[in-house]
Amino acid sequence: MKKFTLAAVLLALAICLGYAGAVYTGIFIPNSLYLKDYPVRGVDVSHYQGDIDWRTLSQQGISFAFIKATEGNMYVDEYFDHNIAEAQKAGLKAGAYHFFSFDITGEDQARNFISTIEGYSDMLPPVIDLELYGNYDVSPQKKEIVIGELGDMIDAIKSRFGKAPIIYATEDSYKLYLDGEFPDCPIWIRDVWSKPELPDGRKWTFWQYTGRKRLPGYSGEEKFIDMNVFCGTAEEFEAFCG
Repeated sequence: MKKFTLAAVLLALAICLGYAGAVYTGIFIPNSLYLKDYPVRGVDVSHYQGDIDWRTLSQQGISFAFIKATEGNMYVDEYFDHNIAEAQKAGLKAGAYHFFSFDITGEDQARNFISTIEGYSDMLPPVIDLELYGNYDVSPQKKEIVIGELGDMIDAIKSRFGKAPIIYATEDSYKLYLDGEFPDCPIWIRDVWSKPELPDGRKWTFWQYTGRKRLPGYSGEEKFIDMNVFCGTAEEFEAFCG
């Protein structure tokens, strides 16, 4: 009986380790069963993907790409200009995103973002990436401070481009800062385990369903690429792009 129990425990451990390994290496995507409902798919990238062959990437069922442009009040991604131009040449709908800093005013961040992307046309709505990082992951910034600075950045983007930005959020950052806030901003939510449901009942527009996909077409230090879907049909996506 003891031998049987030990064998069962070892088998269960092996299954768990195999599952974890398959998820970590991108062989298995836990929420892949839900993807059949979302035919419009895309990627998001930054300098971590290095040189990207956008024609190769675009031939793998990819319709759109969100590309990192800026962070804070000074940083500009070294690959942004190349990536946005080449993604558009490859026929993809492309957009730019800004990584939001909790240490810098929203107005200063808006100036950096706007000055970097305003020379481009035919882009998806601009994106503010709001996620916890560093010490803020364990000791988050106060909600009233974040809402104030984020609101200033949103207002500046609206004033310049005439449209509300998309806000990217993780489950944690959404619950902390976005639950019930900024209702005119489309939401791009991250959930790598299941189909997302926002706590305030709001409908998401984009969903990042994994960060562990491997695709041919890039050669950076990051071997994986983030994958996303649009909540709607191809026709609805074209309408969203405007």
